[in-house]
Amino acid sequence: MTKKIKNIKKISLVILTAGYLAAGANHFYNPQSYYRIIPSYIPYPIIANVLAGFFEIAFAVMMILPKTRKIASWGIILMLAAFLPVHISMIIDAPVNLGSLTVTPAIAWVRLLLQPVLMLWAWWHSKS
Repeated sequence: MTKKIKNIKKISLVILTAGYLAAGANHFYNPQSYYRIIPSYIPYPIIANVLAGFFEIAFAVMMILPKTRKIASWGIILMLAAFLPVHISMIIDAPVNLGSLTVTPAIAWVRLLLQPVLMLWAWWHSKS
């Protein structure tokens, strides 16, 4: 791997880690927004939200250490796969108001289509 690619990967890792730390913290800072998008067929939305926030933070912390990075990468991929029903429900239910943000059908589609990109991003960091 060239030095330039290594530097890009390091920057990418910092962005990925910071993003999941912020997203995870937001589950605790702004839980009401998440309760609105958890599909009704998922039991215990408060617990589901807490678990989602916890695992986003845990996987972000695990991404920092090379020893746990591969497990964290696969954890993020599985977590994103588990979130797919939420994104599909958002498309069906759009427009959805999440605080000051209105998720239109177009935004909901972008969020859904972004999931494979995020999965690939995490997968890239599972490689040495």
